[in-house]
Amino acid sequence: MNRASGVGRPGADRTVVLTLLALLAALCWACLLFLLFRAGRLSALGLGTGGPVRVGPYRAADLAVLLALWIVVIAAMMLPAAAPSVLLYARVKRLVRERWVYPSTFLFMLGYLFVWVCCALAATLADWQLHDAGALDETMAIAHPTVGALALVAAGVYQWTPAKHVCLDNCRAPLAFVLTHWRRGMWGAFRMGVTDARYCTGCCWLLLALVLPAGVLNLPVIAGLIALILAEKLLPGGHVVACATGLGLVGLGTALLFP
Repeated sequence: MNRASGVGRPGADRTVVLTLLALLAALCWACLLFLLFRAGRLSALGLGTGGPVRVGPYRAADLAVLLALWIVVIAAMMLPAAAPSVLLYARVKRLVRERWVYPSTFLFMLGYLFVWVCCALAATLADWQLHDAGALDETMAIAHPTVGALALVAAGVYQWTPAKHVCLDNCRAPLAFVLTHWRRGMWGAFRMGVTDARYCTGCCWLLLALVLPAGVLNLPVIAGLIALILAEKLLPGGHVVACATGLGLVGLGTALLFP
């Protein structure tokens, strides 16, 4: 056996990559809890009113905290669902006997992170504009209930679209993507991560967007969305789960629109 190639160590690869993913997920949640305490001061005025909060404009430090909060929220939500693709990439990297398996796998994950940072930047800009318009309440949620109801309906309808299910197919069975989009080298690993993360985001972007009306400080909503995303991507019958969830979201949104 060629020990230099390391083909005989898939179990070690799996252990190392899973450990890295677990550490990153734990770091995201630790940062999230820390930033929740930091971000609490952004909504300190008007606490308990349940209505729009009029405060001064965000400063640069406030925007930095808000951006960091969105990054760790999105990463915490999406990282567990990305684990099968990351593990498969490391496995194939070892089987084709390319060098630098672990650094390449890390760069593959950084490609995911790059896409999530772009999403977090968009969410931060949206929160910034909503805050300056006085549209956020003390939990940093959109104060007008109609907006949340419309977001639920939109997310529910998207659960039934072909685009959703094409992206979900890629997330549930990443082997076809890895084989057809394979790129050699370190830069190729990063580009593959970016491309795969686009499918992953395309599958879940409207579910992620529900955090905006619910409030980025709303841990129960974040935990519920994590459970839903994992159920779609990892459980048997994920497409059925997505469609059933879509019906539930549309029903809930409609009930809020027409109480």
